[in-house]
Amino acid sequence: MSTSKETRKPSYAMQDGGPVLSVNDLGVEFWVGDRWAAAAKNVTYDLMPGKVLAIVGESGSGKSTSSMAIMGLLPKNARITGSARLAGRELIGAPIESLRKVRGEGISAIFQEPMTALNPVYTIGFQISETVLTHRSKMTRKQAKERAIELLGLVEMPDPQKAYNSYPHQLSGGQRQRAMIAQSIALDPRVLVADEPTTALDVTVQAEILDLLRNLHQKLDSAIILITHDMGVVADMADDVMVMKDGVVVEHAPAQQIFAAPSHPYTKALMGAVPHLGLGEASHDVDDTRDDSTAALVLDNVSIDYPKRGRVPAFRAVSEASLSIQPGEVLGLVGESGSGKTTIARAVVGLVAAAEGTLRVAGQAMVGVEAKELRAVRRKIGIVFQDPGSSLNPRWPVGESIGEPLELAGRDRKEISRRVEELLDLVELPRDFRNRYPHELSGGQRQRIGIARALALDPVVLVADEPTSALDVSVQARVLALLQNIQKEKQFATLFVTHDLAVVDLLADRIAVMQHGRIVEQGTKEQILRNPQNDYTKRLIAAVPVPDPVEQKARRAARATLLGRAS
Repeated sequence: MSTSKETRKPSYAMQDGGPVLSVNDLGVEFWVGDRWAAAAKNVTYDLMPGKVLAIVGESGSGKSTSSMAIMGLLPKNARITGSARLAGRELIGAPIESLRKVRGEGISAIFQEPMTALNPVYTIGFQISETVLTHRSKMTRKQAKERAIELLGLVEMPDPQKAYNSYPHQLSGGQRQRAMIAQSIALDPRVLVADEPTTALDVTVQAEILDLLRNLHQKLDSAIILITHDMGVVADMADDVMVMKDGVVVEHAPAQQIFAAPSHPYTKALMGAVPHLGLGEASHDVDDTRDDSTAALVLDNVSIDYPKRGRVPAFRAVSEASLSIQPGEVLGLVGESGSGKTTIARAVVGLVAAAEGTLRVAGQAMVGVEAKELRAVRRKIGIVFQDPGSSLNPRWPVGESIGEPLELAGRDRKEISRRVEELLDLVELPRDFRNRYPHELSGGQRQRIGIARALALDPVVLVADEPTSALDVSVQARVLALLQNIQKEKQFATLFVTHDLAVVDLLADRIAVMQHGRIVEQGTKEQILRNPQNDYTKRLIAAVPVPDPVEQKARRAARATLLGRAS
């Protein structure tokens, strides 16, 4: 470590081996309309030095709210009661000037989305340096720069000097997360609050960030509050687990106990809803012989180019991709961000054109055809988007969104009304929901509406692009079960695009793995997940966290061996 680093101030040093953070009877309320609405009640826990406490629960459970309350980061309409003592210093009710001094040095946060947490108009290095200079008045700007580069090296950023001079948009998602972690540990905080730090990341990048957090936590001896709904991440990181529901702590125990023998019914339901790699049923079709003449979707040596845009040169996003999906079959298309999987999905629905090769839906070509013919083929394809909130018109009742494809297809109003009610029944929502607006529905309900709209014209092929990645684990489980049931009933072919291999294991019959625009391996679910042949596929599978601390420890060691380094 460089000589520019100043030692931690004595006010945060623990003298008696007690907890670094003690939270007692913490309550949070928000003034909504004309009343106070409780968001967290009677939250109590002790966080010991060097330990990781995972706070888990669904959206609205109070896990983030209670943690942000400790740091004084809630909006002005919030009212906080109770106590939170950081190394003996009371944080609740402390003046804002005192809290500003505590943030960064006593307690620091790693947020879910670094692109919104980092200032886009300043370089990464400037932002880290300013954090240091704000709290270290005796440090020179040159020393702050040295410290920033040192921190970027500590978080294993490729080429720290280059990253120091880069803007957030010039870094990948994983690199931006590393930069934000570097900023959060700049002052060696006693407590790190990591709020869904890996949710938006690919599985291999997620594994790298978890390794990084684990190593930093050991080097700095910082305690970590890990806020997440990913039980695989909890199994990988946590010493203790606190489960929250509707603002209340329903269970708090060591991680081993939570996973081996949860006591509260909600915890049991939460654990039961987690997709687990290895628990999927065997594929019905294990025959490698494929008859493309009967396939609902065929790609044969398809290549896709993106044209030059401004300073961004033209590039080939997909090269010589070949796959086919039979009616009633689910093919999982997996790979990291930038691998080309979403580009293939866009080509299938006709949003981008293939530069080379053959693409057929229900026997009809989609390459080199007239616009009128292309529109006719598109009616045989449904698409479910990742974010149902942004894919539904906020000004329309959801019944109109569901009925829009039918209206564009020239159906009369009476038929549209009847079909909308049938589709609401199909996705297990009350018929009167047709009169509600998207903001009046939960995330899971909005995704059901998205599925209903995608099925409005009885598609031959359904394209599902990360349809459950933005949902809580129990909501995800219900939506996946719904998709499974509908797919079995309707027997459409499904292209399921995702980076979640546990979900693929649950749903898919066959899997195609993409890397750098090419399909590097494909086969039945058993072939790909149980006996992968390609090294990239092996790394991808090894990076998946599983909700079992014992198994996860073994997988981490196996992954380290696969990567050729010690765990």
